Amino acid sequence: MSAFTTVPASTSISETSDTAKNRFTGLLTLLPGILLLAVVGYGGKFIEQFIARYGKSHHLVLPNIEYVLWAILIGLVIANTVGVPRVFRAGVATYEFWLKTGIVLLGARFILGDIAKLGGVSLVLVFVEIGLALALMTWLGKRFHLAPKLVSLLSVGASVCGVSAIIATQGAIDADEEDSSFAIAAILALGAISLLVFPLIGHALHLSDRAYGVWTGLAVDNTAETAAAGALYSDAAGKIAVLTKTCRNALIGFVVLGYAIYWASKGKAAGVGNKAAFLWNKFPKFVLGFLLISLLATVGFFSKPQLLAVGNLSRWAFLLTFAGVGLRTNFRDLSKQGLRPFLVGAIGEIVIATFTLALVYGTDKIVHL
Repeated sequence: MSAFTTVPASTSISETSDTAKNRFTGLLTLLPGILLLAVVGYGGKFIEQFIARYGKSHHLVLPNIEYVLWAILIGLVIANTVGVPRVFRAGVATYEFWLKTGIVLLGARFILGDIAKLGGVSLVLVFVEIGLALALMTWLGKRFHLAPKLVSLLSVGASVCGVSAIIATQGAIDADEEDSSFAIAAILALGAISLLVFPLIGHALHLSDRAYGVWTGLAVDNTAETAAAGALYSDAAGKIAVLTKTCRNALIGFVVLGYAIYWASKGKAAGVGNKAAFLWNKFPKFVLGFLLISLLATVGFFSKPQLLAVGNLSRWAFLLTFAGVGLRTNFRDLSKQGLRPFLVGAIGEIVIATFTLALVYGTDKIVHL
C-alpha cells in the first residue's frame, strides 16, 4: 500500500520541479527585453536631464522635452533601423504589464473624492465618445467597403481601448488574424501620431491640465499612448488622462458582449452563454487594482513617504511602458497592412478628436472641468 502511494508523490514532486524550471526559464527569456526597456527608458530620462543641465550651465533657454517623448523616439529609432532582435522581443512585449502596473500604482495619487468628482462629468463624455466612435467607424467602414468583421474591430478599437479591445473582440466574434492585425496596425500608427499632435493642439488652445487630460483620455485609443500623450503635456494632465481612459476601459466588456451577441445572431460567431461570466472575463482587472490602491490612500493607509515611493514606482513602470511603445512600433510593418483600414481609422480619429475637443472645451467653459 505504501509503494502504491509513493509513485504519485514522486510524480507530483517531479511535476512541481518541472513547473518551477519552466517558470525560471520563462523569466530568463523575458529578462533581456525588460533590461532593454529599462535602458531605453532611462536613456530618455538622461537626455531630458542632460539638456536641462546644459541649458542651465550655459544660460540658454532650451525646449523642455519630456523624457516620455525621448524614450519613445529612442525606441522608434531602434525598431525602424536595426530592429529589435528576437532575444529581446518577449521581454519588450511586457510593456503592457508595466502599463497596467503603473495605472494600479497611480491610484495612490488619487483619493476617491477626486475620482468621483471627475467621474460624474467624464462618464457622460465617455458614453458620448463611445456612441459616436461606434457609429462613425461603422459608417466609414461600410463606405470604404471593408470586411464587416474588420469594421467591428476598428469600431471597438476606436471607441474603447485600442489594441486590448481589438484582441478581446477578435476572439469573441471569431474574426480572422489578418483583420485583427490590420485593425491593430491602424490604431498603433494613429496613436504614434497623436503623441506629436495632441500636446501642440493643447498648448495652442491653452487648455488646462484637467481639460487636456480629459480630452486625451477620450480621444486617444491605446492606453499606453494615452498615458504618454498626457504626460507630454504635464504630470497632472497625465494623471487625468489615465483616469479618464480607465473609465473607457471599464466598459470594454459591455461593448465586446454586444458585438459577440450581434455576430452570434448572424451565425458567424459562437453564442454567448453566461453573460455575467463573459463580462467578468473581459473586464480589465487592473481597474479594480487602481480603485483598491485609491481606497487605501483615501483612508490614510499609506504614510506620506510611502505615497511618494508608490508614486515613484508608478513613474518607473510608465518609463518602461513608453520605451515599449517605441520599440513595438515598426513603420515598415504598418505600411504592409494596406491603405483603406488606415484611412478609415485616420478619418474617424480626426473626427472623434475634433468632436471630443469641442465637447471638452465647451464643457470646461460651462462647468470648469
